[in-house]
Amino acid sequence: MVKARQGTTTALRTVQRTAAGALAGTGLVGLLLFSFGREHVWQALGGGLVVAGASAVLGGALGFLFGVPRVRGGAGEPQGTYAPNTNLEQVSDWLTKVLLGVGLTQLGSLGERLHQLGAALAPALGGEDGAAPFAAALVLYFLVFGFLAGWLVTRLTLPQVLTNADDQALELFLAGQDRDRRGDKVGADDLRVRAMQHLGLLGGSAEQPAALAAQLPPSSSASAGPEGVVAEVRSTARRSALTADQVRDLFADGSEGRRIQALALMQGDPALADLPSVLEAIERPRSGFEQYHALLAARGLLSRLPAGEAQRLRDAVAGQLVLPDGIPYGSDRSWLAEKILSRLQVAAFLPQQSAAPAPAPVEAPPVENP
Repeated sequence: MVKARQGTTTALRTVQRTAAGALAGTGLVGLLLFSFGREHVWQALGGGLVVAGASAVLGGALGFLFGVPRVRGGAGEPQGTYAPNTNLEQVSDWLTKVLLGVGLTQLGSLGERLHQLGAALAPALGGEDGAAPFAAALVLYFLVFGFLAGWLVTRLTLPQVLTNADDQALELFLAGQDRDRRGDKVGADDLRVRAMQHLGLLGGSAEQPAALAAQLPPSSSASAGPEGVVAEVRSTARRSALTADQVRDLFADGSEGRRIQALALMQGDPALADLPSVLEAIERPRSGFEQYHALLAARGLLSRLPAGEAQRLRDAVAGQLVLPDGIPYGSDRSWLAEKILSRLQVAAFLPQQSAAPAPAPVEAPPVENP
């Protein structure tokens, strides 16, 4: 059943491509025949190609606007899925009412408008006899062709692309929820950020230096980039034999790869974290990628910081948010920074648990003399 459906889909796509090629080829063959009958062959051919291309692009843009799917949100509709856009139906209905209201007598000016268009484009096609009507016909042909092609391609492919992006984002969100339930707050927030990036809600963590991959330890996956390497280092942090002093020395090594590797270890095991190193990467990062992972490391430290160190972290993060060349608004770093500040703000207002008062000493009753 599945193979039969796949075969039908393949055959349908073949027919669609053949039909599109035949329509485009018909217009181009007509342009070639017209051009070779002109005195200035190359001028007519070049001008005709430009006119045809511009008309097709304009028609394709209009077709795209009419074909963009809408998100289902009405009663009885599956939430988060995409439905065909009904703009074309609405505009068609509106145009029908306008034509009936104005009357068919006004259609006589359509021919005059087309003649003016052809006369304006005729010099581009050589300017000889027959150039004006051919120019008008060329515009209409490729305008309609571009509209149909743009509308069909958008309606058939864009919903699938958007659905795939939503599915990937949903998988990342669910994986983040699973990490959160297991107590991995840092990994959970990292997956949530990536999910929001898939949906276009957040920008990326700026540039990843070209030499960074060579500075990081090798990954078990050949296709894993810097993000994959950092995730692997983070997952093995609790099994690492490194001490907090060694991780701090790794960060102080100076190379960006070592600094990010140290931050990944701090993310995976807060017991290895060093607040001055994290603050250094937040306030003076080598790249946006490093600053992002410094914020993730800071996220894992929130429940372990005393009041004085929490204030230092709050000042560093808030300072980067207000600096012109600091954390850009709407990026993954700004989302993490705002979340860190909100958690620190809540922690600042939590009542401190005071020690229970010592019980009052019980006085012994006086001893009476016999």
